[in-house]
Amino acid sequence: MGKIVIDPVTRIEGHLKIECTVENGVVKDARGTGNLFRGLELILRGRDPRDAQIIAQRICGVCPQSHGIAAALNLDSAFGIADKIPDNGRIIRNLIHGAHVAQDACLHFYHLAALDYVNVADVAKYEGNDSQLNSVKDFIARGELGPFMPRYEGDYRLPAAVNQQAVAHYVRALEIRRIGHEAVSIFSGKVPHSVGVVPGGVTSVPTVDNIMAYIWKIKILKDFIDNVYIPDVLAVAGAYLDYAAIGVGCKNLLSYGMYDLDGKSPDYATRDRLFKQGTISADLKPGTLDMNKIAEYVKHSWYEDSTSGLHPAHGDTKPQPGKNGAYTWTKAPRYDGKVYEVGAVARVAVTYAKGDPKMKELVDGALAKLKAKPSVLFSVLGRHLARALSAKYIADQLEGWALSLKPGEPCYTTYEIPDTAMGMGIIEGSRGALGHFIEIKDKKIANYQAVVPTTWNISPMDDMGQHGPIEQALIGTKVKDEKNPFEIVRIIRSFDPCLACSIHVVTPKGRELGQYRVV
Repeated sequence: MGKIVIDPVTRIEGHLKIECTVENGVVKDARGTGNLFRGLELILRGRDPRDAQIIAQRICGVCPQSHGIAAALNLDSAFGIADKIPDNGRIIRNLIHGAHVAQDACLHFYHLAALDYVNVADVAKYEGNDSQLNSVKDFIARGELGPFMPRYEGDYRLPAAVNQQAVAHYVRALEIRRIGHEAVSIFSGKVPHSVGVVPGGVTSVPTVDNIMAYIWKIKILKDFIDNVYIPDVLAVAGAYLDYAAIGVGCKNLLSYGMYDLDGKSPDYATRDRLFKQGTISADLKPGTLDMNKIAEYVKHSWYEDSTSGLHPAHGDTKPQPGKNGAYTWTKAPRYDGKVYEVGAVARVAVTYAKGDPKMKELVDGALAKLKAKPSVLFSVLGRHLARALSAKYIADQLEGWALSLKPGEPCYTTYEIPDTAMGMGIIEGSRGALGHFIEIKDKKIANYQAVVPTTWNISPMDDMGQHGPIEQALIGTKVKDEKNPFEIVRIIRSFDPCLACSIHVVTPKGRELGQYRVV
């Protein structure tokens, strides 16, 4: 029996350490460690509640739009105006967040995950006129291959021509990411950390010019998703169909839903949204969302045990570094006492199971091409497929939403900060269920808690001894070569964790067998 330690994992956001105990080539135990304590909840205490909308965006530089809108919904709720946001304000929030999430899906596949499957070395064989590929070919000839090298070797199955095309698309996706950000900034002011979304609505106003500028950029983004991104995902899936049974995990999925279609209900858990709220288990039967069933556990986290088992609305952040038996700064959120995975696969599966005709068409069409069943969504392959379908589902809506804006009508409603209040804002970030919770006393923030998607997915064991979703997905995995554990990082990256690459292989007694640096 030996131990594989990946510290940190690369091609993700942030600092993540993974330890896997391996026996006879099979992962028997796994632990995920979030190595960075930031304490933004503590920074927010005692401040003007409106500061949360700005500061909370600093939780993440990759998905600040998600945090900004979750914070705004949270404050709308606390200020008693959740059902009073003008339609223009609601729609512009959707346009900002929609363009952000759609381009973020392209980022994840091409720049974070695809290099696990695409053999960049095949570009050296390229003979053609594509200037981007010839530029990469020149880099290879000079031995300058960052960010493509170093890497794991072996198990590259795609034909050389497909690998070459995928590398060209990698470069093209950088431009698509820029165009997506430009679309976001039309209504949000800037990227990242926008100023366009505020409690009560948005600061920007729709005009014919900015509506058409947004649509022009979205058409480019949509064309890339339809004609490049999804075909590439299907090509990789066709070559790696065995990954439809790898990294399965807990088989419980949770979605908060996102993109308000009607802002009339103050209850975000039941509000009409494009992606539906709810839960899914292995039987693919949908359940309703009850926010009262959420609690965070800290037995194996570096926080005081007195804060364990609390609902986020009443949660507390009391760091206790070095606590006996703990191994991470990540708490362990649970729903109804059970482990739930969040992410694109959850929102796609919940929306699919609730009978949305457009989502059923997308999912069934993709599965038919792969000759697969819906159960493959619980896998490495399923997560990548769901993320691509989620991006298309969003991009298909954006032009229509933009055209529904009404220049000259309000985008914002006024409010007063209450002396005391509780608030909650829930949406789907790029990586899954995102919740912000606030308590106001004397018109100041008394408590603020954010339960982010990766907190769910990379959570440690809870007080009941249940491993988190990524840990469960790793346990049982067959590792062909412990010195080249590509199976492990493929599983991890399929979740798109937002936490950063050195790989160590050690014996249980700590003797180092080898060290590998991988990007």
